[in-house]
Amino acid sequence: MSQPPQAQGGLASIVNNGPVSIFAYCASSILMTVTNKYVVNGFQFNMNFVLLLVQSVVCVAAIATLKAFGVITYRPLNKTDAKNWAPISVLLVVMIYTSSKALQFLSIPVYTIFKNLTIILIAYGEVLFFGGEVTSMALGSFLLMVLSSVIACLGDQKDSEAFGLSVGYFWMALNCFSSAAFVLVMRKRIKLTNFKDFDTMYYNNVLSIPILLVSSFILEDWSPENLNANFSQPSVIAMVVSGLASVGISYCSGWCVRVTSSTTYSMVGALNKLPIALSGLVFFDAAVNFLSVSSIFIGFLAGIVYAVAKQQKK
Repeated sequence: MSQPPQAQGGLASIVNNGPVSIFAYCASSILMTVTNKYVVNGFQFNMNFVLLLVQSVVCVAAIATLKAFGVITYRPLNKTDAKNWAPISVLLVVMIYTSSKALQFLSIPVYTIFKNLTIILIAYGEVLFFGGEVTSMALGSFLLMVLSSVIACLGDQKDSEAFGLSVGYFWMALNCFSSAAFVLVMRKRIKLTNFKDFDTMYYNNVLSIPILLVSSFILEDWSPENLNANFSQPSVIAMVVSGLASVGISYCSGWCVRVTSSTTYSMVGALNKLPIALSGLVFFDAAVNFLSVSSIFIGFLAGIVYAVAKQQKK
């Protein structure tokens, strides 16, 4: 039996509702972060590409099962769409790899604050590619982000003494540009192909599988000793659970980008990272001083200013 028009209209209004998509993205992002941290920290798992590979496989299997039972639909894999979507999957893997390299040399709070600079790149990318506009208040929020990054750099005494700034910030810069390119190209491709949320979710994951597998073979340790250390029964179960959690973040990412904007999506992700930055000060060996704490709260203030700017624009 088909749904009555009122029910269909109510469901459509939810699917196209910006605040609902933002809330769903926040919840799924936090859940994904918690499960990943549990796998990596709880089991000392050092094969990040394999973890992401398992998540992609579980995600594809989950949505394929839902489609088989008639719960959802998505367009099947075809050569033309796969060719057009392949650069997005490559950018996704580059973004993941540069992120892991940056975290090797930078503390969690510094990484988080500098990650927020991606928002500026995305905002001006939207001006170039989508005819967006940067208001004076939005520009003020961007300046606050830059200020928080500078203060974080000054407060990161441990990193500057141990490694210097060049290597970590080199990977951080590559991560910012690849992250911005990933979000902007994905939004452009969604508009050109008229992909729905489950189409985006399916293609992102299924095309990432061979890239992640090849990347793992090239960049990670596949020796028998390392495999035995990583693949215990509890760790495999935890990876599958994290894969199920990735179903939510895969869907909500495409949903949020589609119904809001690339910049709003990125800002929401930045605000989600603030609790992680605070956890780096509390639970990890990160520099704790007035500058490092101030940089986090200035970054949070930048997010509030941006939210007000978006509301005034509406």
